[in-house]
Amino acid sequence: MDLSDFYATFFEEADELLADMEGHLLALDPEAPDPEQLNAIFRAAHSIKGGAGTFGFDILQRTTHIFENLLDHTRQGELALRAEIIDTFLETKDMLNDQLDAYRNGTAPDAEAYERICQTLQKIAEEELGRQPETASDTAQQTLDTSAPDKVPQAAADNDPCLTESEAGLLLVTLVELDDKDRDLLVEELSQLGEVVERRGSDQRHEVVLRSSVNAEDIEAVMCFIASADQIQIRALAEPQNTPAETSPAPEPGPTATPTNSPPAIGTATIAKAASEPKTAATPTSPRPGKAAPRENSSIRVSVDKVDQIINLVGELIITQSMLDQTVSEMEGNSHPGLLSGMSLLQRNARDLQEAVMSVRMVPMDYVFSRFPRLVRDLAGKLGKQIELVTEGESTELDKSLTERIIDPLTHLVRNSLDHGIELPDARTAVGKPATGRLTLSAQHQGGNILIEVMDDGAGLNRERILAKAGESGLNVSDAMSDEEVWQLIFAPGFSTAAEISDVSGRGVGMDVVKRNIQAMGGHVEILSRPGQGTTTRIVLPLTLAILDGMSVKVGAEMFILPLSAVIESMQPTRQDLYTMAGDDLMLRVREEYLPVVALHEALEVANACHQPTESIAVIVQGEGRRYALLVDDLVGQQQVVVKNLETNYRRVPGVAAATILGDGSVALILDIADLHRLHQRKRRDACSALTDSARPLSPQSSHTTQAPTITAEDMTP
Repeated sequence: MDLSDFYATFFEEADELLADMEGHLLALDPEAPDPEQLNAIFRAAHSIKGGAGTFGFDILQRTTHIFENLLDHTRQGELALRAEIIDTFLETKDMLNDQLDAYRNGTAPDAEAYERICQTLQKIAEEELGRQPETASDTAQQTLDTSAPDKVPQAAADNDPCLTESEAGLLLVTLVELDDKDRDLLVEELSQLGEVVERRGSDQRHEVVLRSSVNAEDIEAVMCFIASADQIQIRALAEPQNTPAETSPAPEPGPTATPTNSPPAIGTATIAKAASEPKTAATPTSPRPGKAAPRENSSIRVSVDKVDQIINLVGELIITQSMLDQTVSEMEGNSHPGLLSGMSLLQRNARDLQEAVMSVRMVPMDYVFSRFPRLVRDLAGKLGKQIELVTEGESTELDKSLTERIIDPLTHLVRNSLDHGIELPDARTAVGKPATGRLTLSAQHQGGNILIEVMDDGAGLNRERILAKAGESGLNVSDAMSDEEVWQLIFAPGFSTAAEISDVSGRGVGMDVVKRNIQAMGGHVEILSRPGQGTTTRIVLPLTLAILDGMSVKVGAEMFILPLSAVIESMQPTRQDLYTMAGDDLMLRVREEYLPVVALHEALEVANACHQPTESIAVIVQGEGRRYALLVDDLVGQQQVVVKNLETNYRRVPGVAAATILGDGSVALILDIADLHRLHQRKRRDACSALTDSARPLSPQSSHTTQAPTITAEDMTP
């Protein structure tokens, strides 16, 4: 059997096990460690060791073997935890991650790093337990054969025959509800772990009698990468006799308590549970104790590419349904009531299908937030600060593609809050604050968007310091700027108020990238700060990039889509509310606020459009933290559209974010508000330069009588 077919499954599950391990290590209290957390950490290490041995990942197996031994001593109460030991365990987890990445990429793990971490773990065993440590070369002899007493946790060996080789060396392996292919693969794999004495049973319940010296727990660790834990049952046969009592199907195991604060290790939860609670282990004649009941909600692993393909096909279905809707709406009268009813049903079912498929890509924000406890812990120790991390809204869901892209911006914001925001303990106590600072990560749905906030209770932003630094950097600033405008200055490229450069911050690289990355995801970032009370950085993102709620607008004969999240209101401009500012920029007054006017027909050079602002409709939109008045000919309506990447299918177009296909089969451009304003400004400047050049006098004698024309609202023509 070619085990390489199961590499991807092993790597994915090992990643999940290591992530769970890190979470439990960070939550451990050295003074009073939770036994369930220790058991969960041990189970994770044991599962990885079993899988690594199966696939021939020797370095990974040897490292986890040494680590597993220390963890077993810890959960048996023989090794007392300290903060330094937990740090070493976290370093070991990082090393396991590195080794896993090396095997995933087809390269050899770092031998020097392997030797170093092994020596570190062995030193702990020698100093804390007073035992002669294993060497890295000794562990090279370790394989899946864990029948020797020094390789099996003693408590488990004494109390649970399911975890050790029986006297006769026979195990009854029951495979439940597996298809023929997976069942044959498992039986073939079992034949490599021992001698298959007998096979019997049906497709629903197939039994294999195996003579093997391999530990039953390691056998399940191997098999869990092909079948789920509830499809495998293993129990020892005390005597090699083929009697009905021994060959009858194993009875259903009784329920046992499952830890509520840690997920079970994949494929080995039941066996490891029995090993961790020797006093409650069942008698040898009982079926495997602790076997979890089949889960009500099972899951399968599907590649993101397949999900994306389904989403694209559903998008095409929605477009086709829109085309049919438009065709039916153009039919005269109600001569086809059955057709109208069928189209209504199709529309409803298509929308339900779309929502169901889109939900497949949604993952909880805990996927993102779970990465930060380790970062906060390590960075707080480096900075000499005491930090409490609080997360809220972990169950809030976001498109998977966005969760991958939001991690880096959030990481930079968290580092900034820890370095610049939260004060040192002495400084906090001096102003009456608790010595421990609080950093809060929260997520919540807000309409069709998700709101992510990074909040600290630190000193807040210093307005005067930011203005002074901005002036030194050559930025155009003034004391009349609002706080919101001042806070936005920190997103300028190269801007930093750090007094000195460190490995944490001070180089002025990062915040501008944060803003650019968030804008690339169709979102925006805001900052709220109060001196002495802290700073809140707010990120607003669409829930998904595949579907967009948009406002259809018409200019000339062309149709455009505005993201509905950017639309604030619409109005009919009056002559009294239009003003020409310096530089010939046209402004619209909206409740005592002056907004730049962007004529869409000018920016995108649309023919046969309305040129008079007072005859157009002004749509008040927001982009990159600023508001604009976008002039269009008509508002068509609101609709949900399927987003198509324009750069992939054509090329990048200034002022345009993407495209979509309308019900009539035509292509409509989805507008990028901020980029559209920049494009409009650039074309206005070019037009003004052309007018100025054309009005320039032919001879020096007449230069004193010539003036450049002034562009007013009435002169707004392309």
